[in-house]
Amino acid sequence: MSKRGLMLSALLAVLLLLPASAASQTSTSTTCRMNYNLRGWSLAVKSATGEGSISCDNGQTADVRIRAKGAGLSAGKYEIRDGVGKFSEVTDIRELFGSYAAADVGAGVGKEGEALAMTKGSVHLALAGKGSGFDLGAAVEKFTLTPLK
Repeated sequence: MSKRGLMLSALLAVLLLLPASAASQTSTSTTCRMNYNLRGWSLAVKSATGEGSISCDNGQTADVRIRAKGAGLSAGKYEIRDGVGKFSEVTDIRELFGSYAAADVGAGVGKEGEALAMTKGSVHLALAGKGSGFDLGAAVEKFTLTPLK
């Protein structure tokens, strides 16, 4: 496994082991998962768009638009297909919408792999996916989920 893969795996493990907030540890908490596709590019500025669907253990579902924007020293073009996102426990699906913060460092050519952990207050999101393209650099990103109507 590459250094990037090890670093991202360690970060992901730490975030998934963080305790959920006191509010989300009530008996009404639910676990949610997102399936997504994402396409993006970067040249100093990173930009990606996509769509996904969120489903929760309590039966709530939502289709979402994904937008990722960032800045840093980066260059590339990539596409992630059949990605999976796992959220920390929440009391309602509406807590998942909004902007998450993430830092991304990596390099990849050909078959691209993605593993990224991010946070929005007490809500954490871990993404994993495979795709194609190339990417090199480091960036700070804002990752936004907006419900489709």
